[in-house]
Amino acid sequence: MSTFNKGTEKAEVSLKWDPSPIGEPDNDLDIIAATYTKDAPHGAPAYLVHFGSRSPDGTIILNRDSKTGQGFGADEVMTLELNRLSENYSRVLVGVAIQQGEGRKVFGDVEGTEVLVREGHTDLAENDFAQVAGSTAATVAEFFRDESGEWRFRAVLRGFDADPETFAGLMGA
Repeated sequence: MSTFNKGTEKAEVSLKWDPSPIGEPDNDLDIIAATYTKDAPHGAPAYLVHFGSRSPDGTIILNRDSKTGQGFGADEVMTLELNRLSENYSRVLVGVAIQQGEGRKVFGDVEGTEVLVREGHTDLAENDFAQVAGSTAATVAEFFRDESGEWRFRAVLRGFDADPETFAGLMGA
């Protein structure tokens, strides 16, 4: 848990959305994490974690990946073990992007969207993307090391009009 003396150690980002109406193309949303080094905290990410991947050291893992939003509970879940992340890394940004395979879709086109950031049993942030309804991607959380080296959390909601690949390169700028 986060306290005044201890930073954020392990966080979970969960994402859910409603399936598309019958006869409509599936909505496919993806959680993406970008990790940045001390030397370039706002440059290009050192690595990305998204569907079909994990961090090289196993500290950031996408546990669940849905392509339709069907089922109960969270459709996608990412775990970030920040306390195990190398001291070389100073910033991790987490975002959500909509796959654009069946034509342009924005968050306002997808029903029932919700992202939740938690540490243990404590909710750190929750958002329904209403403020970025015209965007195709958005950052939702920032984790950064403070002066003492502890990880801290900041809720961020910043919309982008970009496909997932382009978004991954822009999200930390």
